[in-house]
Amino acid sequence: MEKTLEQAENDVVEEFSVFDDWLDKYEYLIELGKSLDSYPDEAKTDDKLIKGCQSRVWLDYRMEEGRIVFRADSDAIITKGIISLLISIYSGRTPQEILSSDFSVVERIGLKENLSPTRANGLVSMIARIKETAMQNC
Repeated sequence: MEKTLEQAENDVVEEFSVFDDWLDKYEYLIELGKSLDSYPDEAKTDDKLIKGCQSRVWLDYRMEEGRIVFRADSDAIITKGIISLLISIYSGRTPQEILSSDFSVVERIGLKENLSPTRANGLVSMIARIKETAMQNC
């Protein structure tokens, strides 16, 4: 049985609660980034770039049976981990599920306040693109 969005978010909160300090959480993000599926160079086009990120982040998707399946890449390892984390939660969801999320998981794990201002802006831009994709596919 597939996890609900709420269960997926709670699982991420639980995974991050294992680590006491943010250096360990950054290491975990780096590991998540390394686990991203490969993203072909020919798909790294300007229309896939997320504006507002200091590093380059590409986000692409396809629809499968009414669900949005995301794929992404970044040229910065922590940023790659952040987009990987978001994809692990929101990929494979219906547009309605994504739009029903308040994305509070990033606050619940303390991500936003533990990023540099430029990375925090990038995180906001990544979330905005995910929501925008869901809106376009409702």
